[in-house]
Amino acid sequence: MARYTGPKSKIARKFAEPIFGPDKVLEKKKYPPGQHGPNRRRKKQSEYAVQLMEKQKAKYTYGILERQFANMFNRASRKKGITGVVLLQLCESRLDNTVYRLGISPTRSGARQLVSHKHIIVNDQVVNIPSYQLRPGDTISVREKSKSLEIINESLAVNTNTSPWLEWDLSTLTGKYIAVPERDQIPENIKEQLIVELYSK
Repeated sequence: MARYTGPKSKIARKFAEPIFGPDKVLEKKKYPPGQHGPNRRRKKQSEYAVQLMEKQKAKYTYGILERQFANMFNRASRKKGITGVVLLQLCESRLDNTVYRLGISPTRSGARQLVSHKHIIVNDQVVNIPSYQLRPGDTISVREKSKSLEIINESLAVNTNTSPWLEWDLSTLTGKYIAVPERDQIPENIKEQLIVELYSK
C-alpha cells in the first residue's frame, strides 16, 4: 500500500499546521524547517509556489499520493458543482477519512491501517481499500472480532469528532454516512480554489 512514510514534523512545520495531528515539535518551532532556522531570509513566493503548497497540503492532510490525487481531481472536474468543493468532498468520503472522522482512529494514517488490516465493515462486507468511496446511506462498523482492540477503544474514549454528515452509535460501534458534506462543514484549512488554478494551468 503506497503511502507517505517520511518525516511528519518537518512537513507540519513547512505548512505551520498540525497536518498529522497534535505535534509538540510544531509548538516549539513555529517556523519552517531549514538550515538557518527562523533567521533565514525567505523570498516572496510566486503564485505557482503558493498554489503548489496548497495542493501538497491537501495531499499530506488526506494521505493521498500524487497520481491518486490527480485522478481524484479529474473525477471532480467531470462532476456537477464547484470543482474545488467536489474535490474536498471526494477526499472526505474516502473510507479511511470517514473512519478517522467517526473517531475509530485518532489519525488518518491509523484509520488507513485499520481498513487495510480488515478491521472495518461497510454495508456488512469487509472492505480493505482505504480509498473506497462512500455514498450517502452507507454504514461503517468495526468488525466483531476487532471491537476489543485497545487502539480502537482508546480512540473512542477521547473522541471529539462531531461531523454533521455522519452518525455514530457507540453501543454497536456502527456509523452511517448520511450525506455528502457541505464546504462549510469541512474543517480542513485548505484553499481549494488554488488547487483548481494549479491544475488549470
